[in-house]
Amino acid sequence: MFNVKDRVVVITGGYGVLGASMARCLSELGAHVVIVGRKAEKGEALATELSALGAEAMFCKADVLDREALIAAQEAIMEKWGRIDVLINAAGGNMPGATIMPDKNIFDLDIDAYRTVLDLNLVGTVIPTLVFGEVMAKNGKGSIINISSMSSQQMITRVCGYSSAKAAIDNFTKWCAMEMAKKFGEGLRVNAIAPGFFITEQNRTLMTNPDGSHSDRAKDVIRNTPFGRLGEADELHGAVVFYASDASKFVTGTVLPIDGGFSIFSGV
Repeated sequence: MFNVKDRVVVITGGYGVLGASMARCLSELGAHVVIVGRKAEKGEALATELSALGAEAMFCKADVLDREALIAAQEAIMEKWGRIDVLINAAGGNMPGATIMPDKNIFDLDIDAYRTVLDLNLVGTVIPTLVFGEVMAKNGKGSIINISSMSSQQMITRVCGYSSAKAAIDNFTKWCAMEMAKKFGEGLRVNAIAPGFFITEQNRTLMTNPDGSHSDRAKDVIRNTPFGRLGEADELHGAVVFYASDASKFVTGTVLPIDGGFSIFSGV
């Protein structure tokens, strides 16, 4: 039921902290993993690492906002395996101008940075879904896994652009799930996971001090997480395998929190 052996899994942004952890997990379970991203050195290194573990893996250089590059990646994948079974839209990120720091307010928002963050996270999920999802639609089967966030469900200070983008991803996930099922049948599923707070490259400066200790913000998060700690990357694996396998074949349009209880705690 939770079998992903021989499934062809495409992971955009797959060399990031969370994406790479998912890639290693799926490779160990026998999936064929394709890493898609802009940074060839990181992508090739991860593909080599996965291959050394006995998995079939490849890297395709493409920006998630470049449709033509993604189509070239799709064609390379189809030439090698003839199908795409799972897409994980793990590319994303944040930038200072789209973040409201304590000494600033909403009127200081850099609208260009805001647009960039929206593009990277939202449009960078939509375009890969169109390119790789079309293959799934033609085959009548496939699973798309988007990456949401706690910031789409709770109002979290500072992360204005990122929160807007992730809230839109929740909506797109549900809309796309409906559209694909109604137009292409029950074999097409679209879901999302909503990670709680994990240390990643995009939030490291917010969550840690220069000496590596937890920042005041991280301490606030931990205080408002019933489990009393931050998450570990491998704690996303169960949900990813669930959505990638037939265990979730009657599940679509869901956004699953993996957050140690953060989203359900009032703080009191």
